[in-house]
Amino acid sequence: MINAIDVKNMGFAYKKEQWIFRDLNFSIAPGSVFAILGPNGKGKTTLLKSILGLLSPQEGSVILRGQSAFVPQLFSVTFAYSVLDMVVMGRAKQIGLFSQPSKADYGSAYEALKRFGLEELAERPFSDLSGGQRQLVIIARALVAEAQILILDEPTSALDLKNQDLILQWIHRLSKEEGLTILFTTHHPHHALSVADHALLMFKHDDYTFGTIGETLCEENLMRLYGIAIKHLSFEHDGKAAHTLTPVFMKQRK
Repeated sequence: MINAIDVKNMGFAYKKEQWIFRDLNFSIAPGSVFAILGPNGKGKTTLLKSILGLLSPQEGSVILRGQSAFVPQLFSVTFAYSVLDMVVMGRAKQIGLFSQPSKADYGSAYEALKRFGLEELAERPFSDLSGGQRQLVIIARALVAEAQILILDEPTSALDLKNQDLILQWIHRLSKEEGLTILFTTHHPHHALSVADHALLMFKHDDYTFGTIGETLCEENLMRLYGIAIKHLSFEHDGKAAHTLTPVFMKQRK
């Protein structure tokens, strides 16, 4: 099988010899979901930008086999763009630098919104939407760019529980039903457990673990990653076996 993404011996430093990560190696199979976990400041977003080519690594290489699209952690605009116009912007490469969007481009954007049940918001200002709605609109914009690789930076950040679940459902659906390769960063190991096939745990610039979800998201690794106990829980839900990960926050007593 030819991988969708290959990262080989990659290293990045903002200042000489002050490595954010180094000797990083992993591969992502097409149509799979890949999660990157680590505390703040361990280089998750820097790694995404290096994979996208927005930053140039000092060492190693990255190969993407397919068109990629990026969904940032927080997305705001200074102009009152409509929701439909925001999605049409995803067609920029197909439209060309000095051309205007065609009727077909707007049709593609509308159909992308319809897939997420957002077509009734097409003429609304993007800035008026909730956080979950904005995130889905930006994912729709990535899809109309005809991307085969979707890269998301903390896609559930600042969302309530219902919208977190909605985003995770769409990550699963886009991968398993439509064959997209999806790479995302998260602070929530239970999100990775629920949708990802493989994970990368970033401990230090030269210390990381890569493998299947079952291999990487063990209690010992997560304790070392976050510095608190995280327990694996098994239970029955709707008549089926279910699993999750939960941090153990100890109540402080006087």
